[in-house]
Amino acid sequence: MRKFTTEEIAAATGGIASGHAEVTSVVIDNREAVPGSLFIAIRGERLDGHQFIEKAVEAGASAVMCSKDVSCGVPTIKVKDTTQGFLDLAGSYRNEFDIPVVGLTGSVGKTTTKEMIWCVLNAKYCAHKTYFNWNNEIGLPKVLLGLEPEHTAAVIEMGMNHKGEISRLTRIARPTMAVITNIGVSHIENLGSRDGILAAKLEILEGMEPGSTLILNADNDKLSTVERDDFVIKHFAVHHDADVRAENIHYLDDSTEFDAVTENGRTRVVIPTTGEHNVYDALAAFTVGLELGIAPESCSEALKNYAPAGMREKIEDAGGVTLIEDCYNASPDSMKALAETLTLKGAPGKRKIAVIADMLELGDYSEEAHRRAGKYMADAKVDMLMTYGPMSKYAAEEARANGLVRVFDFDDKEDLTRQLIGMIKPGDVVAFKGSRGMKLEEVIEKVQEARKEEN
Repeated sequence: MRKFTTEEIAAATGGIASGHAEVTSVVIDNREAVPGSLFIAIRGERLDGHQFIEKAVEAGASAVMCSKDVSCGVPTIKVKDTTQGFLDLAGSYRNEFDIPVVGLTGSVGKTTTKEMIWCVLNAKYCAHKTYFNWNNEIGLPKVLLGLEPEHTAAVIEMGMNHKGEISRLTRIARPTMAVITNIGVSHIENLGSRDGILAAKLEILEGMEPGSTLILNADNDKLSTVERDDFVIKHFAVHHDADVRAENIHYLDDSTEFDAVTENGRTRVVIPTTGEHNVYDALAAFTVGLELGIAPESCSEALKNYAPAGMREKIEDAGGVTLIEDCYNASPDSMKALAETLTLKGAPGKRKIAVIADMLELGDYSEEAHRRAGKYMADAKVDMLMTYGPMSKYAAEEARANGLVRVFDFDDKEDLTRQLIGMIKPGDVVAFKGSRGMKLEEVIEKVQEARKEEN
């Protein structure tokens, strides 16, 4: 980000500046404060950043944004609400960039799609992107403030738990184009129904100029119903007609090939990951590229550079055992995708083992969702299902009811780990899926260690 003065920050946030300073970075954690930092005292559910102002100043912060009168020895900008002030500052800075900004949301697949869009954008632009899981009211401002003069495009991911969150984010990010990957059941506990989820995701349009392009998944039953005269809607699909659709799909051990078909012809695409859900993500990215004038061949070439982010569907070998790590988050839709991935991994002689943990934040829908997960695993004919957590017992129960024989459910993670290590053998494919709070990566780490010792 560029250098800001306290007076500029006050003007951007509607605050009152007390004293002059110049800042070159913005932090909300006092431990990250350095000379030249603006420390923003965010009031959270558990902690109030105002309690850490003194430590931030001691670490070198040159100015402080606060929502109450403080005496801290450096200039301050007092605002009504520091979280909103953070958003307003980031929004003001984003307005200095006249560049394509792709806004992205959806129930599942956001981060994978974001990474693929970023790859495609870089075929023509110097692209900025959302990093880590910074897609909320605290993370998104950090991302926007990370824009630099050399950036000529950006893809910004937006997440939400409640109605109105995407509305606030999109008004700050001001996308010039938007993508909605799908409408599932994530956060249905807070939004009541899939129609409620659809309405919340469509809030992304509230930050966009009329006439902008909205890219939707035509195979999704909810998104296929969206009609807007004030926006240009483009569709991508696998099973229905669309502006960009996939044909001749071939799934390999560690890649997927398909034809991206448009009214102007077809382009062969190869992505270094497998599963139909990843085809959808690539189609979304391909559509973005076409809308921004990137040649189909360049979009295809760019998608070869995709690499999974964080703990999302990372595939690696551990002493002859293939581990599929997808532990960042979980929903019934992503459980189904995992089952489909395992189905594709069913080469002769390879056992398919699914290790799943609870899906969180599903409220009254939780039991049904976990039962669906069990049915998905049975339909995929996995060789073994291991579950962890109280709700995942329903998945185990449903898997058994649908004919899956080797099903084991655990309340203790250490017990699960011990049993899994003792059962796996070279040639097996083991996939892990669960909500972030279940920390299945701890199991994966111990499996990796055990395989190294054995080999």
